[in-house]
Amino acid sequence: MKNDSFKDFVVDQLHGLDNVEARRMFGGYGIYCDEAFFGIIHKGKLYFKIDESTVGEYRRRKMKPFRPNAKQTHKSYYQVPVEIIEDGDQLCEWAEKAIGC
Repeated sequence: MKNDSFKDFVVDQLHGLDNVEARRMFGGYGIYCDEAFFGIIHKGKLYFKIDESTVGEYRRRKMKPFRPNAKQTHKSYYQVPVEIIEDGDQLCEWAEKAIGC
């Protein structure tokens, strides 16, 4: 059985938001708040949805867009920095911005 410890950790870190869940998709997980799809967990990394108002913070930290394979890059989702994932309050703030995108 696949190790889901990272997914469980991320969902636990998002405890400050209501109705967050991870749903299996394409070898990873989609992260939802109610029915808003705002995040992706893939190969041990977390990506959040971005827009023009939020992408600068990801780029400033040298984070990369979601790239599920060598032929695809999804520039509307960027990797969340580890230090943000480890701080539940900051992760919730970043998630709220992603939900708003």
